[in-house]
Amino acid sequence: MMNSTFDDIRPYRDEEIQAAMSRIASDPMFPVLASYVFPDKSVDEARELVRSLDSIDDFQAKVMYVANQRIIENTIEELMYDGLDNIDRESRYIYISNHRDIMLDASLLQKILVDEGIGTSEITFGANLMQGQLVIDIGKSNKMFKVERPGGSMREFYKASMHLSGYIRHAVVDRKQSIWIAQRNGRTKDGFDHTDQGIINMFRMSGDNDKVKSLAELNLLPVSVSYEWEPCDFLKALELYARSLGPYEKKEGEDLNSILTGIMQPKGRVYIYICPPLTEAELSPYAGLLSNDFNKRVAMMVDKRICSTYHLWPNNYIACDMLSGTSEYSEKYTLEQKKAFEDHMSQLEKYAADCNIDELKKIFLGIYANPVTSAAHFVDNIGLTR
Repeated sequence: MMNSTFDDIRPYRDEEIQAAMSRIASDPMFPVLASYVFPDKSVDEARELVRSLDSIDDFQAKVMYVANQRIIENTIEELMYDGLDNIDRESRYIYISNHRDIMLDASLLQKILVDEGIGTSEITFGANLMQGQLVIDIGKSNKMFKVERPGGSMREFYKASMHLSGYIRHAVVDRKQSIWIAQRNGRTKDGFDHTDQGIINMFRMSGDNDKVKSLAELNLLPVSVSYEWEPCDFLKALELYARSLGPYEKKEGEDLNSILTGIMQPKGRVYIYICPPLTEAELSPYAGLLSNDFNKRVAMMVDKRICSTYHLWPNNYIACDMLSGTSEYSEKYTLEQKKAFEDHMSQLEKYAADCNIDELKKIFLGIYANPVTSAAHFVDNIGLTR
């Protein structure tokens, strides 16, 4: 008998795929999706293909992998990656990643894993995004599981966190299934990638009182993803500007707009680095720390790996120099690259009537410049080399 404890958040199982495929193929939005993923097929041919799928592996190989290929062909100049030697193919991990794009951070990693003959991971998917049957069916067929972020009492928050922690431990330890999760709730919008120590605490909640062993058996493996052109850079700058003026409320459809913009916007080159996992030997020296201090220390260990392996592009250095009004990093970029960045940023002028344009540009430059600051912090203050 299958464990039903996590039925409210888990992905679909193979026996649920055919029904999901039938619903996807019958959805009114299917022709739009099919025209992007299968441009060489008629809608009826695409429907027939989707309805023929009867397993998660089938769906990922014949739909999601193809969708990834389309995104790369249409919006990515080059996808580069390194660090595969840090993955033991016999082990399972929590891939804990910096978070720059709602969908692509995890999705591009899955493509790399498939290309290298490594099993794909399950993927966290915020309950706020898992709306509508079509999105639910695509997500849960693609090994996505729901993450609730209750806004009620502390008791409700604790209960949801414990449930999520239990599911993740069940997946990694019992079912031998890797997991992808972002290092924090929500995307990094200001360019500073920091791990929320609450995420570390959540991982531990379902384990025993031995902090080190509880965390070590989950095999935390940090991943850094770096986009030459930041996904949704204008949208992020506008949100940060609005937040600087007071309380911010998301507009209806804002998340969907960010998903579509992230997918369709040109991203130039993308670099993914798979860092060494955190080992029990590395965690052991902190066993005597109080819980909060231990969580903070582990979060810093994740940050070290991510920020020191983030690939800094010419755009990052250009933004630094523009922000400081200097030419400190001028050897890192060409005049042509700087002109391209300035031309891109000039599109912010269309918001001049509604914003303090100088402040908006400063925020925009910070999105690109702050990774340089983070990398320098971890090299200079902690002695890492890039």
